[in-house]
Amino acid sequence: MSLITYNGLLDLVEQGVITNVNPAHINAASIDVTLGESFWVEMPPKETDLIDLAAKQGPLLKRMDVDAFCLTPHQFCLAATREIFNLPDYIAAEFRLKSSGARAGLNASLAMWCDPGWTNSVLTLELSNILSYHTLILRPGMKIGQMIFMYGEAVPEKASYSVRGRYNGDLHASPSKGTQ
Repeated sequence: MSLITYNGLLDLVEQGVITNVNPAHINAASIDVTLGESFWVEMPPKETDLIDLAAKQGPLLKRMDVDAFCLTPHQFCLAATREIFNLPDYIAAEFRLKSSGARAGLNASLAMWCDPGWTNSVLTLELSNILSYHTLILRPGMKIGQMIFMYGEAVPEKASYSVRGRYNGDLHASPSKGTQ
C-alpha cells in the first residue's frame, strides 16, 4: 500500500471519493473530518445488561439530533462524520482521532478501518469520555479526526466491501447491524 499525500488527496476530493470536504481541511497526508448532527447514546437496558458479542449484539442506543452533545465521564456514544466516502476498489482509509481531542480525554475506538469499495457512507465513530470528572462537549461541524488514504492493488469484486459490506449507504451514524 502507498500513502496518498496532498496532491493525491486533492484529486480524491475532486473525483468525489470523499465529499463535503472543506478545502482548508486537506493536509499534507490526511484530510480532517468533522462531526455530523446525529449521535447514538447508550440507554439503560430494558431486560438484561448482557451483550453477546459472538451474536454481534450491541447496547441499547437512542438517536439524538442536537446542536451540541455533552459526553459525560465514562459515557459512550456513536457519532458520524459530515464527510461522505466513496472508496473505489483500490483505496483504503483509516481514521485517527485529533490529538487535541485525545489530550482532553476523548477516546475513539479502534474500529476505524475503511475497506476498498465502502461507498456512499459517512464514517460512524465510537467515542467515549475517559475522564472521571469532566464532561466533553461535542458539536456538529467540529474537527474530530483525520482520514489517511492508501492506494493498493484493486481487490476483486467478490472481495470488495461494495459487495460484502453491511454499512454501505449509511448517511447517519449507524449502530451495529449485528447478524442482519
